[in-house]
Amino acid sequence: METQLKFDHKAAKVNFSEPRGFATTLRSDLKETFFPDDPLRRFRDEEKPLRRAKKVAKYFVPIFEWLPNYNLRLFRMDLIAGLTITSLAIPQGISYAKLANIPAIIGLYSSFVPPLIYAVFGDSKHLAVGTVAACSLLIAETIGKVASPVLEPTLYLHLVFTAAFVTGIFQSLIGFLRLGVLVDFLSHSTITGFMGGTAIIICLQQLKGFLGLKHFTTKTNVVSVVHAIIINRHEWRWESALVGTIFLIFLQFTRYIKQKKPKLFWVSAMSPMVVVIVGGVFAYLIHGAEHGIQTVGDLKKGINPISIHYLNFDSKYLPAVLKAGIVTGFVALAEGIAIGRSFAIMNNLQVDGNKEMIAFGFMNIIGSFTSCYLTTGPFSKTAVNYNAGAKTAMSNVIMAVFMALTLRFLAPLFSHTPLVALSAIIMSAMLGLINYEEAIHLFKVDKFDFCICMVGFLGVAFISMDIGLMLSVGLGLLRALLYVARPASCKLGKVENATLYRDTEQYPGSTIVPGILVLQLGSPIYFANCNYIRERILRWIRDEQSNSNSGDVIEHVLLDLTGVATIDATGIETLIEVCRSLFSQHIKMTIVNPRLRVMEKFVQSNFIEKIGKENFYLSVEDAVDACKFSLHVSKQNGNVSSEQPNVNDGEL
Repeated sequence: METQLKFDHKAAKVNFSEPRGFATTLRSDLKETFFPDDPLRRFRDEEKPLRRAKKVAKYFVPIFEWLPNYNLRLFRMDLIAGLTITSLAIPQGISYAKLANIPAIIGLYSSFVPPLIYAVFGDSKHLAVGTVAACSLLIAETIGKVASPVLEPTLYLHLVFTAAFVTGIFQSLIGFLRLGVLVDFLSHSTITGFMGGTAIIICLQQLKGFLGLKHFTTKTNVVSVVHAIIINRHEWRWESALVGTIFLIFLQFTRYIKQKKPKLFWVSAMSPMVVVIVGGVFAYLIHGAEHGIQTVGDLKKGINPISIHYLNFDSKYLPAVLKAGIVTGFVALAEGIAIGRSFAIMNNLQVDGNKEMIAFGFMNIIGSFTSCYLTTGPFSKTAVNYNAGAKTAMSNVIMAVFMALTLRFLAPLFSHTPLVALSAIIMSAMLGLINYEEAIHLFKVDKFDFCICMVGFLGVAFISMDIGLMLSVGLGLLRALLYVARPASCKLGKVENATLYRDTEQYPGSTIVPGILVLQLGSPIYFANCNYIRERILRWIRDEQSNSNSGDVIEHVLLDLTGVATIDATGIETLIEVCRSLFSQHIKMTIVNPRLRVMEKFVQSNFIEKIGKENFYLSVEDAVDACKFSLHVSKQNGNVSSEQPNVNDGEL
């Protein structure tokens, strides 16, 4: 009637080791029997290292996997996508470079070399490489504290290159060490709040270009930005504000068209380039500088100059550079990998996060050597790339080629681009990052997630970007620690007309056997939660006995360990203490269905001998049946079993 779970450690050792040895011997015998004089064996043996090398090369250099099968049909699709994202990369590159307080030409450089590197090492077929607004502003805020972009522009630029190098090293190490789990600490709620707060302060900062201001604050919080706008109100130019408003309305209108008719995505994708061209022609014809409409300024022709010798590791600036590199590296990884995976899922594809980290790291390292600053996979450009029909990473190569042609021949034409046009482009992009619908959804689904989101949003908006991000991540970690230290447990009952035992709160009609308490533990048992688990088990017993209307006394406690993936030494000692405490109350403790790793720890610690092999069962139903039989025998004998588990203090 009862099925006990028996475990012989010595036998287990034999059982685990023998199949492997037998299989190895069998394979060797088969080779000798069927291919005793195989002339190709030596060749195949010599070929194995070559095959392994090819597999390693394909893993770390994904272009070797898709390029041999590349054809003209795929190229036509990638060509259209590459042209489309190039039209978006030019205005975005100039805009985000100005946001980072670096020369506009650096933004164009950053859309040439990094996409080529990603096409070789990247794992996503749809991700488009480029600069991002949040990281651009974060770099400006962090590096700006140790070097002024106005008073020390050369030093500031060199530190930006160094920060990109640090980011690349950091991202590559995470990828090679397969520590992608670190990026998971930037939860969805944290990213939502961070992006929303960043969008607010970036939009407010763009009022400098909108209003034609010449003096402004280097701080990024809302209060400082609003204060700078008000105290410099004598510099406001209505001409600039009017032009900027017209451009912003046009950009938002094209975004509205894309939302209503997704097939017309190209209208929204081309609109930033239209704004740049129209704005440049307009500013040139009316001599915009005379009317308060400032322009980008001189943009020199030429491909990326080498900048490796500009990297600055001076100890005076190194802390700020490391901070900028690591923080922006985290943010860039979280955004790039999440976006790459999102678009891959739409096509039933998979993206290896560790390979993506290596690709991002390489493109930022090499980018820092070639006058580029931080790049990743921005959502807007990737969405355009996907909608344009990109099939492989070749679309990034095509974008890089057209960007190189732009740098070589057309760059000076963009020198007349009005700053107010760039401000309108940035504001239009940022308005799409304020995801209030997602915040409402978080509030409805999980209040704690909503708090994490709002802490990130308010911290970024009213304190600073890095502090807001750290506060949000810290709150998320606190929540994770609470889950670890306060694991869930529940009382099980038998579901009516079934043999299943489920949570009594979820299934109120489930029945409970008098005198038997079945508890399910749903998390690993280790030092951080041992005290809570012990107290929770004893509290379950007290509550059950106090709520019992029939006066039934608990005589058996069954611990279902199906959900316990692992246990440490402290956890085992805790179970022994619980067993001793229960025995003092004349209650027997039974273990149900421990998993393999847990059972191995039980064997190694002699826990099974201390508790008793007869107290281990494979299923709750078997354990309950055995306890019922024990209760029946006890009632017939008219006494309580005095059988004591071997857990006395002398043996502990």
